[in-house]
Amino acid sequence: MWDLLLKGATVVDPLNHFEAVADVAIENGKIAEVGADLPAGSARVVEDFSGKVLQPGVIDCHVHLAEDCGSPYGMRMVAMAGVTTCMDMAGPIDNILKIIPEYGSGINCAILQYAAPGLTIESNNPDLERLRRFTDEAVTAGAYGVKILGGHFPLTPESSANVIRVANEKGVYSAWHAGTTENGSNLKGMKEAIELSDGLPFHLAHINAYCRGAVMDNLEEAKQAAQLLIKNPQIYTESYLSPKNGTRLMCDSEGNAVSHVTRNCLRQVQLPENKEGIEKAFLANKVWAIYDAGGYSDLMTGVDGLQYWQKNKTDVSAMFNANPPMPRTYLAQAKRDDGTFVVDSIATDGGGLPRNVIIDHGLSLVRMGILSVSEFALKSSLNPARMMHLHNKGHLTPGADADITIYDLMTQKPVATFVNGQPVLKNGQIVGRSATVICSERGVKAVKDKGIATYVADPSEAFPTRLKI
Repeated sequence: MWDLLLKGATVVDPLNHFEAVADVAIENGKIAEVGADLPAGSARVVEDFSGKVLQPGVIDCHVHLAEDCGSPYGMRMVAMAGVTTCMDMAGPIDNILKIIPEYGSGINCAILQYAAPGLTIESNNPDLERLRRFTDEAVTAGAYGVKILGGHFPLTPESSANVIRVANEKGVYSAWHAGTTENGSNLKGMKEAIELSDGLPFHLAHINAYCRGAVMDNLEEAKQAAQLLIKNPQIYTESYLSPKNGTRLMCDSEGNAVSHVTRNCLRQVQLPENKEGIEKAFLANKVWAIYDAGGYSDLMTGVDGLQYWQKNKTDVSAMFNANPPMPRTYLAQAKRDDGTFVVDSIATDGGGLPRNVIIDHGLSLVRMGILSVSEFALKSSLNPARMMHLHNKGHLTPGADADITIYDLMTQKPVATFVNGQPVLKNGQIVGRSATVICSERGVKAVKDKGIATYVADPSEAFPTRLKI
């Protein structure tokens, strides 16, 4: 007997080039069979999803789950958006492991520890030995790898390059929000990151964030960013579709914005890069503070947002409408000459930041004919699974993990999700609990000691070759 039989949906599996109305059988948390008219009598539980689309579980390979994003509900917000696996792109690892037992939602989660001066590392110019210790400590604590938050808290060019070098040396996952003390989070910063990495592989975060018109016309920036990626196939990437970015509004003792991204956003709307500029941005409805709305994070602006920011002594996460539409659309569809996507995955940079819109916005591209449903599944599931070295996810081959997302193409909303065959999202409610942390063998003990399940993967493997539909 199968444990569960999902009947009648249009099943989309880009790895196996399958797109048809079919049934999916699940047994012991794995895909047992995919085919037409599978016998309902062979399953303990049967659920009908006729008229819906079923694909391998959506994987968001760029989210933020820590409480400092505005609330502890990031993992639940991700799950409500139809995601079954995610990768937190900052940590801190201790905070996320602390909140998982109470606020987890039953999904899988990898965590990258950020190297940020004054927060997780002492200075913006740590030497090689300090970076080696930092990396070892992060991975032993359960992190899947490390992240440079260059756009917000930049390191020197030399130290930034050394983070990537050490990560490759030690076989851990590495990601970079482009930017150093020399160049910001823009096209110049992206070029610098590629040059400094010196041919080593890494995950270059949210390509659209470097195409906001800071250097030249934003669409031309997107085209140049695509050419840089084509010339550097060792770099794997994602971009997101929301117009809103994410940043922090913290100011230093002299009243200046600490985050370089906040400075860029204030400059973009022609306001001072300090407290005065942030105050004016709130009153002009140019910035939104993220706050705990009770079970989820939400946004406020105007006088309410300003007062909230002041009450919290400027230590507030926030969003600006910083992402122009043309680069977002261009980067979602751009392809290499061989038919593979230039930007490998659709992500959100969401989580606790309320922009978890892979399904919502991604299906707009499907309905406009910009992506096919199979291409959407490739960019939202199979490609991020391969980027994260999760060989048993992102496809529906018999024996693969039974991580599944089911959505309504017309409403562009998730209908149900399953992780290892267990329901997570059902009837608009999260029914899953806790989480499974994706880590290397080195992190298993630290995670299990906190009573949290683990899923072991090997980030030291080479990034896989790219696939096309």
